[in-house]
Amino acid sequence: MHYLTESAAIQEVIFQLTNYKTLWVDTEIAHWYTSEPKLSLIQVLADPTDSTGASAYILDVLDKHDLAADFINQIMFNHHIEKVFHNASFDIKYLGKHLAKNVTCTLQMARKITLKRLQTSNLKLKTLAAELCNFSNVDITEQSSDWGKRPLSKKQLEYAAMDTVYLAAVHRQLIKISHPKDLTNIFMANNSSQQVTDKSNNYSLSVTKVRLAFECPRLFYLNHQFSDKAIFLPQDTAIGIGNPFHQLADKFVKLAIIEPRFSNLFQPPASQLKIEEVTTALQQSFYQLEFFPYLQKAIQKDSAEGKALLQVWNGLQGLIRRFAELLLINRRYCNADTLISNTFLSQERNIEHHFSLPDGTQQLVRGEFDCLVFNFEINRLCVVEFKTYQPVDPSAQLAQVSLYSYMLHHKKKVAVDSAVYCVLPEFKEYRYSWEQLENTVHQLIPHKLLQMQQWLAWESPHPNPPPQTTQLHLCEICPQQQKCQTFFGAGISDPSQPSLKNRSEISNKTDTSFDPPQPPFKRGEEYIEDNQETTNADEIGEALINTLQSFGVGVDYQGAAVGPAFIRVKLKPHPGVKVNALLKLSDDLQVQLGLANAPLIAPQAGYVSIDLPRPDRQIAHFEKYIQSKFLPATAPVKIAIGVNIEGELVEADLSDPNSCHFLVGGTTGSGKSEFLRSLLLSLLYRYAPQNLKIALVDPKRVTFPEFERMAWLYSPVVKDSDRAVELMEELVIEMESRYQRFEKAGCADLTTYNQRSSQALPRIVCIFDEYADFMAEKEIRNVLEQSIKRLGAMARAAGIHLIIATQRPEAKVVTPIIRANLPGRVALRTASEADSKIVLGGTETSSAYLLGKGDLLYQVGSQQHRLQSLLATKIQLPSV
Repeated sequence: MHYLTESAAIQEVIFQLTNYKTLWVDTEIAHWYTSEPKLSLIQVLADPTDSTGASAYILDVLDKHDLAADFINQIMFNHHIEKVFHNASFDIKYLGKHLAKNVTCTLQMARKITLKRLQTSNLKLKTLAAELCNFSNVDITEQSSDWGKRPLSKKQLEYAAMDTVYLAAVHRQLIKISHPKDLTNIFMANNSSQQVTDKSNNYSLSVTKVRLAFECPRLFYLNHQFSDKAIFLPQDTAIGIGNPFHQLADKFVKLAIIEPRFSNLFQPPASQLKIEEVTTALQQSFYQLEFFPYLQKAIQKDSAEGKALLQVWNGLQGLIRRFAELLLINRRYCNADTLISNTFLSQERNIEHHFSLPDGTQQLVRGEFDCLVFNFEINRLCVVEFKTYQPVDPSAQLAQVSLYSYMLHHKKKVAVDSAVYCVLPEFKEYRYSWEQLENTVHQLIPHKLLQMQQWLAWESPHPNPPPQTTQLHLCEICPQQQKCQTFFGAGISDPSQPSLKNRSEISNKTDTSFDPPQPPFKRGEEYIEDNQETTNADEIGEALINTLQSFGVGVDYQGAAVGPAFIRVKLKPHPGVKVNALLKLSDDLQVQLGLANAPLIAPQAGYVSIDLPRPDRQIAHFEKYIQSKFLPATAPVKIAIGVNIEGELVEADLSDPNSCHFLVGGTTGSGKSEFLRSLLLSLLYRYAPQNLKIALVDPKRVTFPEFERMAWLYSPVVKDSDRAVELMEELVIEMESRYQRFEKAGCADLTTYNQRSSQALPRIVCIFDEYADFMAEKEIRNVLEQSIKRLGAMARAAGIHLIIATQRPEAKVVTPIIRANLPGRVALRTASEADSKIVLGGTETSSAYLLGKGDLLYQVGSQQHRLQSLLATKIQLPSV
């Protein structure tokens, strides 16, 4: 028999059982004689030829309501599977009740045949097994045993397994007597793979596979069909440390909840606790109690394990520090005894959800998240995923963790934030709020799941295989590179995918990036500036539809929105019209509609957006959106990025890990200098000099001339390379000095420190224009890179922020070290597609086709917005 107690194993077996046409099922109930009976075991037999119970599955679901619900949803509600019980009216009380489908009751079958005809003593299952099927030594002694006690005895398990064997044998004999023609149909074909009548309704997808589908559809296909290895690891990533890290991270959380010495650390008042002391104590206790014994045991088995586990320990130290920071935050709201149990929510981490897809079907998605924590400061749950490497595609990681957020929200009926903790080579956190995900990523998931179903339906050598990844750099580190080339073949092409040389590729984001769906607009709705001439969006939309029809492309008009620089028309392709039919018409539309620039075309959730340049382009005046009014010292520090399609100002919060530092790229005429000036001015208008200091680097001496004497300056404007190196080193020293202050005050970041301290520290924003000018000399380049690396990795909590800008975002200028430590990206028009890829990452070339003069793409986390930069026609500093 197969006695299963672990959730993952039970879920896997339930999934396998969906492939059978007939199942013989029984249950054991704990406390059945009381007013509160509980489902204890579900026994299932899929092989009716088994006479010993060797192949029977015993699913231990006592107090595991989620697993019982899983069985009910996938097996009991599945009308394609016949479920055979003896006394069905009793068993289905615990397995779906009247909603159970395709249920057969052998007791009712026996009653119809009649006791007289069967010639048995009674119609009980054990009696029928012995007298009708000639089983010997039929045990009935365990029938009244305690099924609520654990562990179960071997005799109990054998009894439970044999019930299904007896059931299948009795069922066979009853059919042989009453409907002999049906015998072969039920008992001879049950193990055939052809029994799955509608496999597309039976298989489930894991959260990990959804992440993989965003990274590469073809690797997702190979992994699903053949269980091929499927993880994109950056070069030089340590192999084989993921499992031990996750095991030890679990041990830390469990130990922290039950070990008194952990809770004792937090007995002093919150104001007296110091982050470094708490972190060190937590690390030392965990090392002594769990890690060192784990290390010793591993080394005894294989001495080579020591080196790998050293890296695991490095990652655990960063994780424990992050947990310590959270615990110190929550200590202000919790007493020491309940702090840890209220912060780390100990519960079943396996989760599933049936997603409703656009075609009316449903798709089951399952997964197991790593950790669930609660932050009392913001009163919010957060689901956390651990990674022992820096992801090559953060948007795919976002897809994974946001799925957990969505499923937990539906389970707990509360908002759930998401976070990815990348612990190696150094700790880095990607955090996404529920509000960020709710109207963007969550809306895209059903469409992606439907797309995944369509990919899995493909069979070689038919045309239209799953498309190649749009991030071609992933192919270089693909674990199945050779198999992919052999399996899909060079001759197989997908006409729905644009050529890499096709200009319309710039807006094809359906597979691996999140292009947030635009909010709904009324027909002809527009952004209208005061006293401007309005644009008739409906007329433009109608002209666009007529032009597309002339090319044989049928679409429905779904509305339009008018922004300062472009008009976004929303179109729904007619059934049978592929998105690529629109994508490849970019140049033709420019010619036919007489546009100065080619339109940007992109698939969205439920429609295709076509951005057409406005013939009467408007200016987004700075003074319309930013008013001079100083905010309190504790207010979040935000910078103005630009105006969106709805005419709303979009800002970036510098305290957010995804927008704490920026890389800005834009060629001559893109509006980069004006963007930096308006960004700087938006800071000066709202934050007093005592709360904000600005460091400016201006090697061309033309970007910031009006700001050289302002009260906000951290130091005089830097104009040469030697002073630029000194400035960055000074900022590193300032950062380290602040962390020493935080440690003494028991604070984790600048915001907390300023709330407690009578002498607040100002935030520091360093705007570094024309960074490429300093990259010619190798020595200067190396020093600057190292300073930016340290500041990018650590300075956010210290209240120091970098904005690095360049006209030439080339690979040798904006090196991987720089890119890795500047999470926020602003791309104005770039000189080439290659430059666009450097700024935005991956294969995103869209910024090479922007309109210039402040037309920009703002990328934060996995989200990308097309905005119009503010223009400050007159620089007037606020009075201090």
